[in-house]
Amino acid sequence: MTSDATFPTRFTRIDDLTRPDHSYLTGEDSCYFLGEYTARKGYAYSATNNLIVNFKKTMDRRGRPEWQHKGRAIRQAAGAFGTALGARALDRLTFVPVPPSKAKGDPLHDDRLPRMLCAIRREPRLDVRELVVQSVSTGTAHGSDVRPRPERIEALYRIVEASIAPAPRTVAIVDDILTTGAHFRAMHAVLSACFPETPIVGLFIARRAPDASGIGGCDDAEP
Repeated sequence: MTSDATFPTRFTRIDDLTRPDHSYLTGEDSCYFLGEYTARKGYAYSATNNLIVNFKKTMDRRGRPEWQHKGRAIRQAAGAFGTALGARALDRLTFVPVPPSKAKGDPLHDDRLPRMLCAIRREPRLDVRELVVQSVSTGTAHGSDVRPRPERIEALYRIVEASIAPAPRTVAIVDDILTTGAHFRAMHAVLSACFPETPIVGLFIARRAPDASGIGGCDDAEP
């Protein structure tokens, strides 16, 4: 277990020092994260690893004793987001979750991000919109030997026209882990085309931190 005994409740901005860990991010991107996830270290390595492993439990685990941990992780992430953002930001942001790899209608479709966002505050309700959906199911990024590029991901996305109005003041793209930044860039491209004058930021439960013990090797895996 690392010294990360409790999950953070303050956002940290991706800066010049951390941006190289996320190869598709640019200097113009405004991205913020709460915890740091270390791949291949398991749930016991840190509070962040524990939360992420449980948050990302797949839908085929539903009904097993371990499933309760997913619900707890969703509530914990919601509490951390609410504390970190505060009432003022919660009132002005339009939260847009990154779609999961499984399209709606797929039995393995996981709505963990919308559930987490809606659990941040019951009243007044937040502006949470599933503005972007994935047209077809794909394998998970971490289950592939070739990590998808932003253009490939963008080609799978489509805007839900019925959710466009009213125009948001600021869009917050929300995802569980920031890895290469490919999904954020794909979402940014789709949403900026729809709302060219609207500021866009990225909010992440965690970023994938480089593992010092893996220096010199390939560390591209997600949980």
